Amino acid sequence: MSAQEVIAEFKGLPPAERAQVAKFVVENDDSWIPKSFKQGMADAEAGRFVDMETVLSGAPPPSRKRRK
Repeated sequence: MSAQEVIAEFKGLPPAERAQVAKFVVENDDSWIPKSFKQGMADAEAGRFVDMETVLSGAPPPSRKRRK
């Protein structure tokens, strides 16, 4: 099935089913999320972040090396 056929089928669905398909795509395909955002989220999860006041004071950013 081509992308155009999928789009046509999607447009033909009732609103509730279109919402269900859209939710599935957002939850299962992260190709639309920029790599820089994914890296930022990984940094935050690993504790590699600093508050805005520290950054604005001129302090260097934390290292991206993994903490053990």
